[in-house]
Amino acid sequence: MAIEIEKKYRLRPEQVEPLRGRLTEAGGEGSGAAEFEENVIYTGPGLDPARRVLRLRRFEPGGRPALFTFKERDLSGSPVKRQREEETEVADAGALAAILEALGYRPALVYEKRRETWRLAGTEVVIDELPFGLFVEIEGEEADILKAEKLLGLAGDAGVQEPYPTLTLRHGVEKDGVVEARFRNASEGR
Repeated sequence: MAIEIEKKYRLRPEQVEPLRGRLTEAGGEGSGAAEFEENVIYTGPGLDPARRVLRLRRFEPGGRPALFTFKERDLSGSPVKRQREEETEVADAGALAAILEALGYRPALVYEKRRETWRLAGTEVVIDELPFGLFVEIEGEEADILKAEKLLGLAGDAGVQEPYPTLTLRHGVEKDGVVEARFRNASEGR
């Protein structure tokens, strides 16, 4: 069983460039460009949006294979989240979506995201832009997360507890029974 350990922080637009600068100064290695994602969260038997979800993540056309993920949250309230995460690449996301729907699982939420990925001090640091805000997540072992947050000037920040699906419910728009948080136009998200 894989356990994901991470801490998420909300950013203001004016904080993004200084954060990139601190990442570079601290020896972080970045991917260079943000990658566009469409994330679909399913509802159905055995799932609870607050605790257990299935997610199908598609990347921009021509990008890497889709990812299918099961997450089960630990509701401890700690600023450093721990959750079970099982994930696999999917060669045909459309076929998997059809299988899920045939089994009674339906899309409940959709959120788009641009993600920039860095490696720093034994962690993965991502800068995420969603239609409802900017965030940075640090993922790794807890001691490494705390070290990276100091290097990035984030120590003392309480972080954000709500996962993106919860934030999507709060900030998204319902369309045909699915809550969506999409960029206003296709070029804005890519």
